Amino acid sequence: MPLASSSSSPHLPSSISHLRRASALLLSIFGALAPLLAADFPEPTPDTLGNRMLQGYLERKVATIEKAGSLAPFTTAEQWTTQKAEARHQLFDMLGLHPLPERTPLKPTITGTLDATDVLVERLHFQSRPGLYVTANFYKPKTPSKKPLPTILYLCGHGVMKEKGISYGNKTAYHHHGLWFARNGYTCLTIDTLQLGEIEGEHHGTHHLNKWWWLSRGYTPAGVEAWNSIRALDYLESRPEVDPKRIGVTGRSGGGAYSWWIAALDDRIACAAPTAGITDLRNHLVDGCIEGHCDCMFQVNTYRWDYDRLAALVAPRPLLICNTDDDRIFPLDGVVRLYQSTRRLYKTLGKEDQIGLHIAQGPHKDTQPLHIGAQHWFNRHLQGADLMHTTSMPATKELTPAALRVFGKDLPPDQLNTTIDHTFVPAAPAPEIPADRPAWDKQTASWMHALQTQVFAAWPTDLPAPDLQKISSMERDGVRMTTFDFESDAPFRLRLHLTHRAGLRPQDLDLAVLNVLDQPGWDQFCNTYHTRFGKLIESYPLVKKDDTAFESEQKMFAANPWAMIYFSPRGIGPTAWEGSEKAQTHRLRRFPLIGETLHSTQTWDIRRALQSIRQIAGFETTRLWATAERTQAANTLLASLFEDEGQLDRLDLHHLPPTLTTSEAQYLNILKILDLPTAVALAATRTKTILYTTEDQTPWTYPQSTLKTLTLEKNLQLRQLPK
Repeated sequence: MPLASSSSSPHLPSSISHLRRASALLLSIFGALAPLLAADFPEPTPDTLGNRMLQGYLERKVATIEKAGSLAPFTTAEQWTTQKAEARHQLFDMLGLHPLPERTPLKPTITGTLDATDVLVERLHFQSRPGLYVTANFYKPKTPSKKPLPTILYLCGHGVMKEKGISYGNKTAYHHHGLWFARNGYTCLTIDTLQLGEIEGEHHGTHHLNKWWWLSRGYTPAGVEAWNSIRALDYLESRPEVDPKRIGVTGRSGGGAYSWWIAALDDRIACAAPTAGITDLRNHLVDGCIEGHCDCMFQVNTYRWDYDRLAALVAPRPLLICNTDDDRIFPLDGVVRLYQSTRRLYKTLGKEDQIGLHIAQGPHKDTQPLHIGAQHWFNRHLQGADLMHTTSMPATKELTPAALRVFGKDLPPDQLNTTIDHTFVPAAPAPEIPADRPAWDKQTASWMHALQTQVFAAWPTDLPAPDLQKISSMERDGVRMTTFDFESDAPFRLRLHLTHRAGLRPQDLDLAVLNVLDQPGWDQFCNTYHTRFGKLIESYPLVKKDDTAFESEQKMFAANPWAMIYFSPRGIGPTAWEGSEKAQTHRLRRFPLIGETLHSTQTWDIRRALQSIRQIAGFETTRLWATAERTQAANTLLASLFEDEGQLDRLDLHHLPPTLTTSEAQYLNILKILDLPTAVALAATRTKTILYTTEDQTPWTYPQSTLKTLTLEKNLQLRQLPK
């Protein structure tokens, strides 16, 4: 019998009445959440060991950065002044702008002018570097001013303005701001962004395009947006209508983020009002806000900043932070934390009246109440208006996208916008064969310093020796397996599975081999050993029993006094994190915001595994080899460079990627320093290295030639595997 509606059953029992009201409330809530749940952010996280460990790790890292990166220690103006230049240098570096590109001719071209009643709008483009086009609209009052005017650089958020395959540029979505400023005594330059401009580049390399090599290259589209903004200021300085001493910057969402970049980097910005473009690291990593953002919102966080350090670089210039109270990708709690930290610095500098916080009601939208705060701020600080000055003129959209389009039917054939990610950050030049050993040692020292400070700088520096603990041991069919756990970097405790012939003591062993497993390798390990040693790996599912593989291991152990040690770094096997492909992608994107990549952390895990093996009684001086495949081969190769020489006797690397440009392996900034063939040369001067490959062996010419020069050619062998 169907339930009657509440309107026809006014006397329902109270419990049912409450249930109905609760159901209606839930339906209302889910209706409101539907757009959010359909978006990129957030996604429920399965409660697994690996997921809990990862979340705990991120929370711990964020807390460490918050403590180390806080502005609180700057208690005098002199302290901040001495640090500011270095902080700005670091930001240039993290945006891929160190060294700063050459300021090549802008080649500005005005393609037309639009008469918008009391405003003239110029359609123009310039080249921030040869072939990197910036399309823009320049707004100015129709009635000429006798004096140069205050000017706004307006930076656009992600507004899709396309029709029939033609992109009009996101500048057209924000044209009402340019009109408002021109009608209120300003000139305004509104520039397109790399993505969603008239020439469409890309902001989503790691978001969903699998361009993980951006990390290894040290590339972020935020750097392109910052450089385009710097060159936009160069262009504005050339305009006679512009007062170069009174230039402000604003923009919302993505444009808010770019407003932060340019205000932090360039003192020509006299006043800034970024809108919905920043929050703190805790919101991004712990609360998951990164999932709602593309790559243009983030620097490559080599120096592990929280975002108050970025905001501080605007001080002591006038700064208004604008946000709404219900913005899901820039939550108010993080915005307020950042504002409070930055305000303390302004107070230290004696400029507390130069920073403000404007909160409007609403979600992440370009609303009129949100505009008013920025408009009032610029009137005060660029036009000298009184604090009580108000404006009631709304910013309204009046022009068609087609009327604001800069290019005609054809785009410039020399444009590099669509491929700028390949060239914006220079890759390391091909290394030269060393003339002699002193030249090699000098170059090695330079490379190792760069790796330590630019690639693996986030590795712990103050951890004690691994806390190695024996867990269990058992013997089956002539083979003994012993398990050990050790702490790599809290909360990650990882496991070593030590196997050898039953009855052998550690001092009887001639060789130990660390097998660094990727996920297929872990699955094969489980296939091989689970049937007999399930109690030691009982929490890991059997994929497919492989008795043939176990019998092969038996024969090897029977014939040789060897130990095989099986190990999977974090994110693999026992500590694998679970969820959808999208969830896995966004987990990987979190690592660069703490100055790491997944693979740099796994490289650290391998180092800690090698150190742990030396803590096992009887293994202090045993010959030790390491073997790995594919991405873990790259991790193992790099790990070997940082262990004491002589601790590792041999590397066996299967299917080592010939270059990180096309590899799944990723390490921040490494391609600005070296590629894997150079790393092979570095490793093989210390450790015998054998590469097993089915690929063309040409990429390994450099290490072969280098080792021949150093009379160490026997240290490197290339073995061709059958395809």
